[in-house]
Amino acid sequence: MNKRPLYFDYAATTPVDERVIKVMVECLGLNGNFGNPASSSHAFGQQARQSVERARQQVAQLIGATPEQIVWTSGATESNNLALKGVAQARGVAGGHIITSQIEHKAILDTARQLQDSGVAVTYLVPDADGLITPQAVSEAMREDTFLVSLMLVNNELGTVNDIPAIGQVVRDRQALFHVDAAQGAGKVAIDLTEWPVDLMSFSAHKLYGPKGIGALYVGPRAQQRLLAQIHGGGHEGGMRSGTLATHQIVAMGEAFALAAASFDEEKALIAGLRERLLQQLLGIPGVRLNGSALQRIPHTLSLTFTEGEFNSAALLATIAFSATSACNSASNAPSHVLLALGHDARSASRTIRLSLGRFTTEQDIDQAAQLIKAACASAPAFWQ
Repeated sequence: MNKRPLYFDYAATTPVDERVIKVMVECLGLNGNFGNPASSSHAFGQQARQSVERARQQVAQLIGATPEQIVWTSGATESNNLALKGVAQARGVAGGHIITSQIEHKAILDTARQLQDSGVAVTYLVPDADGLITPQAVSEAMREDTFLVSLMLVNNELGTVNDIPAIGQVVRDRQALFHVDAAQGAGKVAIDLTEWPVDLMSFSAHKLYGPKGIGALYVGPRAQQRLLAQIHGGGHEGGMRSGTLATHQIVAMGEAFALAAASFDEEKALIAGLRERLLQQLLGIPGVRLNGSALQRIPHTLSLTFTEGEFNSAALLATIAFSATSACNSASNAPSHVLLALGHDARSASRTIRLSLGRFTTEQDIDQAAQLIKAACASAPAFWQ
C-alpha cells in the first residue's frame, strides 16, 4: 500500500478524535444508547434524551451560551440557511436589506443570493488589504431597512479573525440582528456569547474533531422571536428544526466541544509553535507571500502565494494533502473567490496553497512538508505557465 500523504487540510475537515469515536459508538447497537430522544415514555428514549441534553450543555459551555439557546442542525451549512432565511421570512414584510461580505463561505453567499432573488437587497462588503471586514465598513453599509448582518468569525481560507465584538456593537446600535458563521472559529478563538453582541452563531462538529453531519445554531434572546423554522414535521428543537435527533452524532459533537474546552490553551500554543516552525522554513523561499493579516489570525491556517519561479503543485499533491482554495471552490474547480476579492487575478490565485494544521500535526510533519514544498519550488517549469 502506498504511504498516505501528510495531512495539512484540517480547515476542510478533521479526523474524528478517538475519544469522540468511543462515546459515539456507545450510542449504537442493541446494547447501546440507541433510543429515540423524543420517546419520553420509556427508559430507552429517556436515556437518549439525557445524553442529548448533556451534549447541548457541553456545546453551550465552550461558547458562553446556555443549553436552551442551542439548536441542533445537520451542520454549519444548515445553520447558516436557518439563520438567514429564517430571519428574512420572520419579518413578514417584503424587501429589506442584509449585509455580508465577498469572502464568506458559499453557504452564506449562495443563501444571500437566493434571498436577493426573492427581493431582499444585499450588500457584499469588500475586505481590506488584510482580509478583514472592519466595523467601519459595516457601519457605512447600514441602512434604515437593514435587518441582518452576517459575517464569519474566522475566514476559512486565510485564517484571519474579524473583530466580532466591535462589529456586533455597531449592528446592535442600529437594532439589526447579527449572525456569525463560527464553523472555523469554535475551539480556536475564545468565544463568549455572554459578552459578545451576537444574536445567531453557526457551528459544525467536523471542523473540531467530531463527525460530519451534525452542527448547531446558537439562537440568542433577541433572535428567538425573529426566526422561522426551515424544516417542519414534529416541532422538535423548540419548533426550530424538526426531525429525529441523531443521538450518536449529537453526543459526539458534545464530546468534541468538551475536549476543545479542556485543551484550548495548550492546543492553541502547540499549533502556534508548529505554525512558526513552518513559516520560518517557508518564508525564505523567494517570492512567497502570506495572505491576510499576520497578526489578526488563528495559527491553524496559512494561505501562501508563490509569486516567483516555478512550482510543481501536481507533484506536491502526491505527498501533501492541502487545498488550493476552500473545499466548496475545489468542487467546482473555480479560482478562490476569497483571493479574487483580495485583488489576486486568476493566475495568482492558482499559485496559492492553503496549509491548515491541527491536533495531530507533528514537528516531523512540519519539517517534511517544508522540505517537500521547497523541492516543488525548484521543479516542474511547465505547471505555472
